[in-house]
Amino acid sequence: MTFKASILTLYPQMFPGSLGHSLAGRAMERQDWSLDLVQIRDFADDKHRTVDDTPAGGGAGMVLRADVLGRAIDHASADNDERPRLLMSPRGKPLTQKRVRQLANGDGVVLICGRFEGVDQRVIDGRHLEEVSIGDYILSGGEVAATVILDAIVRLLPGVMGNAASGQFESFENGLLEHPHYTRPAVWEGRGIPDILTSGDHAKVAKWQKEQAVELTRRRRPDLISDDN
Repeated sequence: MTFKASILTLYPQMFPGSLGHSLAGRAMERQDWSLDLVQIRDFADDKHRTVDDTPAGGGAGMVLRADVLGRAIDHASADNDERPRLLMSPRGKPLTQKRVRQLANGDGVVLICGRFEGVDQRVIDGRHLEEVSIGDYILSGGEVAATVILDAIVRLLPGVMGNAASGQFESFENGLLEHPHYTRPAVWEGRGIPDILTSGDHAKVAKWQKEQAVELTRRRRPDLISDDN
């Protein structure tokens, strides 16, 4: 079954962008996944194709209108569409690898790219949008975030990565950051590869990799460390 992604945006020309290249691009060519682009402005009902208005109660910026966005969502995702509807938002729940895997195991996803100051809360509530953030910073719009989320999802789809195990031994998959990696040449600028990695003792290598992952995580992301690590 093809994983179907729908993106609602004011700038459809920004896609597929990087998603049209490398793993994601080849997967799209094989029809492992499909991309449907919806121009939000097409659902405005005035001659100027207005999609935003001033915030109720005053304040800076403009707000994406509930009626316009609601019609766009209804067009892209019918009542019987079980795909999650994700709104790219800096106030959303931080995206995790666990959530990415859940999404990759489904039939697809609907991604709504916000712009301006925000989105009318009524459409968030009325269309059951899940607000998602890719980090504690502000972007000009949700398009970059949507690209990030789809890239993370598509690489986990069956057959996309040449070695399926590649996706099982990465940062965040087991609650830790990934251990350091080395390859040829054996010595570079006077720096050698740790002897344990060339010892041929797979048990010792695995133990070293786990210890390195734990230590790296303790130093860089102590918030990820649990009693199990």
